[in-house]
Amino acid sequence: MLKISNKAIIEMYTQMLKIRKFETKAMNLFAEGKIPGFVHLYIGEEAVATGACANLTDDDYITSTHRGHGHILAKGGDLKYMMAELFGKESGYCKGKGGSMHIADATKGILGANGIVGAGHNIAVGAALAAQYKGTDQVCVCFFGDASTNQSTFHEAMNMASVWKLPVIFMCENNGYGISTSQAKHQAITDISIRAVAYNMPGITVDGNDIFAVYEAANEAVKRARQGQGPTLIECKTYRYRGHFEGDPTPYRTNEEVEEWKKKDPIPRLEKHMLENGVMTEKQLSELQAEVDTWIDEAIDFAMQSKDPSYESAVEDIYTDIVEEVRVR
Repeated sequence: MLKISNKAIIEMYTQMLKIRKFETKAMNLFAEGKIPGFVHLYIGEEAVATGACANLTDDDYITSTHRGHGHILAKGGDLKYMMAELFGKESGYCKGKGGSMHIADATKGILGANGIVGAGHNIAVGAALAAQYKGTDQVCVCFFGDASTNQSTFHEAMNMASVWKLPVIFMCENNGYGISTSQAKHQAITDISIRAVAYNMPGITVDGNDIFAVYEAANEAVKRARQGQGPTLIECKTYRYRGHFEGDPTPYRTNEEVEEWKKKDPIPRLEKHMLENGVMTEKQLSELQAEVDTWIDEAIDFAMQSKDPSYESAVEDIYTDIVEEVRVR
C-alpha cells in the first residue's frame, strides 16, 4: 500500500464530504422544486472521483458523465459556480445554460459532463492525443458507467488509446446498474476490467468504496500514462444510493440491497481509519464537517441571489454553420 500523508488523507476526506453534502442539498432543493431539469446524484460513489482526481494536477483533464457533480468537484470545481449552474443562473459555470448534466471548466481541465452515454470516451482520447502531440506529461481520466462499456465508443476509444499508447486512464464506475438494468442482465461478464485484455492494456478491479484502493490504482495508472506507457482500465465496484435520477422509484432493486451497500459507505470507512490512526480526532472531524456545511450554505446563498440569464443571452455562445449560412443568404 502506498504511503499517503495525513494531510493528503484529510484533503481526500474533505473532498468526499463536499461531494456528499453538495449532493444531499441538491437532492433536497430539487424535491422542493428549486432546481429545474433533472439531477443524477453521486451519493455513495464519492471515493472514485476523489481517489482518482487526487493524483491529478490542474493541467490534467477529465471527462465526465450525466452523474458528474462528484467528478467536477473532485477536480477542483467551485461550489458556488456549481450550485449556480444547477439553479440555472448566469453566474453558473455555463451561464445557466448547461444545468446539472453539462458543467465544464476548461481552466481546470474539466472537459464537461455529458448527458449522452458513452460520449466521454472519445473526447478523452482526443484530449490525450493532444497532450501526446504537444509533448506534455498531461493525462486524461475518463469517467464512465458499467453500461457505457457496451457502447461502440468505449471499444473505439480503448483500441485507439492502446494503439497509440495515449495517456488515458479509463475509470469505470460500476454501480451495478445501467439506468434500471442490472449488470447481470446487460453483460455476460462480472468484471469489466477483463475487457482490457482485448486491447493489450492493464485492467484492474478495485473496491470503489475504499478511497485508498482507488487512489493507489489511479496513482499507478497515472504514472504509466505520464511515462508514455499508455492507457489503463480501472473498474471501481461501487453503488449509488439514490435512483438513476431524482424521482426514480427504483422498483428494480431491494431495500436490503441498498442497506448492504450502505454498510460499505466510503465516508464512514475513511472516518474510522482516521480516528483509529490518529489522523483526526472526533472534535476535529466535527469542526471540519461544520465548516463544509458552511461552504455549502454559502454556495446556495450565492446561487439564489444570482441573476437569471437574460433573454438575449439565449443566442450568445452558440456556434453553428447553419446560422452563418442563413445570414449570408
